[in-house]
Amino acid sequence: MKPYTRSIIEMFDGKKRYLIPLYQRQYAWKVSPQLELLWEDIERAVRRINTDRASMSPHFMGAIVIAQIKTFGKQVQAFEVIDGQQRLTTFQLLLAALRDAAHAIGSKYADELQKYLLNDGVMETPLIERYKVWPSLTDRRSLATLIDSSADLDTITPPPTDEDGIVRRSTAAHAYFRERIDGHIHGHEDNPEERLEILFEALKEGLAIVSIELEGGDDPQTIFETLNSRGVDLTAADLLRNFIFQRAKGLGQTDGTLNIDPLYEKHWLPLDRAFWNQPASRGRQAKQRLDWMLTDHLSMHVGDIVSVETLFEKYRRWIFDTNPFANVPEELEAITATASVEKRLFEQSKTDAIGNFGRFADAFDVSTAMPLVVYLATEPAIQERLPEALAALESYILRRDICGLSTKNYNRFFVGIIDRLRSTEKDKVDELIAYLSTRSSDNDRWPNDDEWRSAWLDRDQYKSARQARLRYLFEMIEKAKRSKLNEEIEIKSSLSIEHIMPQKWKLSWPISGFDSVGEDEFDQELINLQLVRDAAINKLGNLTLLTQPLNSSVSNGSFSVKMPAVRAHSSLALNRELNGLDCWDDASIVQRGTALFEVACKIWGGPNRAETTYTGNLSFSAAMAEKRIFPPEGTVCQFTYGGKVHQGRISDGALLVDSLNSSFRSFSAASAGLTNTSRNGWMDWNLLLPDGSWMLADEWRRNGNTTFPSTPTTEPSF
Repeated sequence: MKPYTRSIIEMFDGKKRYLIPLYQRQYAWKVSPQLELLWEDIERAVRRINTDRASMSPHFMGAIVIAQIKTFGKQVQAFEVIDGQQRLTTFQLLLAALRDAAHAIGSKYADELQKYLLNDGVMETPLIERYKVWPSLTDRRSLATLIDSSADLDTITPPPTDEDGIVRRSTAAHAYFRERIDGHIHGHEDNPEERLEILFEALKEGLAIVSIELEGGDDPQTIFETLNSRGVDLTAADLLRNFIFQRAKGLGQTDGTLNIDPLYEKHWLPLDRAFWNQPASRGRQAKQRLDWMLTDHLSMHVGDIVSVETLFEKYRRWIFDTNPFANVPEELEAITATASVEKRLFEQSKTDAIGNFGRFADAFDVSTAMPLVVYLATEPAIQERLPEALAALESYILRRDICGLSTKNYNRFFVGIIDRLRSTEKDKVDELIAYLSTRSSDNDRWPNDDEWRSAWLDRDQYKSARQARLRYLFEMIEKAKRSKLNEEIEIKSSLSIEHIMPQKWKLSWPISGFDSVGEDEFDQELINLQLVRDAAINKLGNLTLLTQPLNSSVSNGSFSVKMPAVRAHSSLALNRELNGLDCWDDASIVQRGTALFEVACKIWGGPNRAETTYTGNLSFSAAMAEKRIFPPEGTVCQFTYGGKVHQGRISDGALLVDSLNSSFRSFSAASAGLTNTSRNGWMDWNLLLPDGSWMLADEWRRNGNTTFPSTPTTEPSF
């Protein structure tokens, strides 16, 4: 490469053109800090000219990298801009503003400056080759207008898109320079012509840049990445885009335009639109949608975790180490395919399986599944069964969430499935479902109906941070509950999760038989009933959807106030079912929770495996999965806690606790109802054997459940 020190004026002296490839980002310099810093440099150069012109040396303003393009016949000498398009464009805007200011005062410098903005004389395509700088597509119209007000814009550049109604930064930069120049030449009593002349001299003698002209064998990408400047920081997407397109260099030009530009227009120009520049959050990280899309794209292809911070380096290493594509167009086609899928994930149309999964993923904060979703949506062998594959993935994630199972392994788990599906010779959707179904550890299992029912009925689900998840869940249940006789109604209202029996239930929802809490505050029976009710409040059976205004108006109201308001103002099927109820208590919550679960099972089907007894940690949230080894009907049970003995009996596959007058589907749930703590009930409850002796429930289970030859007949003696 050959470096040359040139002033701003010299860069544009003579007949020459600088072509900015379309793949390079659009003009990005802002008034603060870039343009303000440049104007400060100009003012310093003016002061040196006024105080000591003889000793003045040029002020270095960074570097540009260019590569000469072969030209033939009448074509104007041309250079492809590898790095420095922001400076070149800014200098043109500065010279245009200076020319316009000179023209306004009738200065001779107006014509002089025109020579550094437009080429003249013989050219092959004058409409295009007359411009010293031929910018990227998004800036072409605005820059051409500023350089040449008589330009035939529709001939040299496409008509404006919807986004061209915004004020371009190039237009704002020209306005800034014009304001500063006018203030400089008119702000003093001196002759404006003289002050304008000194400004021109400052650009010609006082400011310089290094022009690096590449030769054969030079690597433009390496030079591009290592140059430092005071410009706008490059994002991972900027670096990746340049890396891709600079490997397609050397295609020359046609009719004054680089031949690489059509590749950009087809594949990357859509990614430079406002849609992809919008911020999106994943966890605590906020990045542009484009960055997330490219990260998912690479993760999907390499089958490994990729972060935004390491995106460019990993992408470059992947390309150089594996040569995954035959050529750059094929590489760009792959990115376009990923972008098409992720656009649907971001747009979240409820009528599109991919869009609906995007809505689900946002609600449940599982962006870690996106590389797998992109693979499923772009793999031709899956397309006919894509909705089925996405439904299985959604069920897997949602069931685990309701069961309180960890998500910490999701990123590696989901990308690891991709290579498994790529390599299988079986049906890929069947393989996906089979793999998810056979996982058995807490970190990756797909809960079956028993385990899910346990969590659904016995585990607290309401927390403020879970509002989005619960809203999605209830909206899907609402949709499923509408029969064919119902109108198709789209929920457009902003709905929130509301407790039917309020969290502050003691204010207006007394327990039957106890009119005043204060008078009976030491009554053990009341305390037990309060514990049961407190345990029921945040269960799914006690939650519903209401509009925020209705929610606020009835939030802590009594049943006699709340239910009429809900009946009058809510049209949801979820709430219509409450119309026929005369009361709402703990039993109602269990009953409704069970009914909701039956609907949920139809929406989110379980794993495809032979049903086996759940043998994980027997916590309160999972204990009901043990119902297959519950003691026989009629078995008498006993639990001593806090000095008090609690009795119960197995009835209809549940433990009916006498002191609570409530049934529980697991020993752990019964213990929690009595103690308001999470316990392993198998270690709490004793079972009455036929011979009149007692055995710990856990010991009975470990003995193989064979202790009872029949329903016990011996009456207990307490």
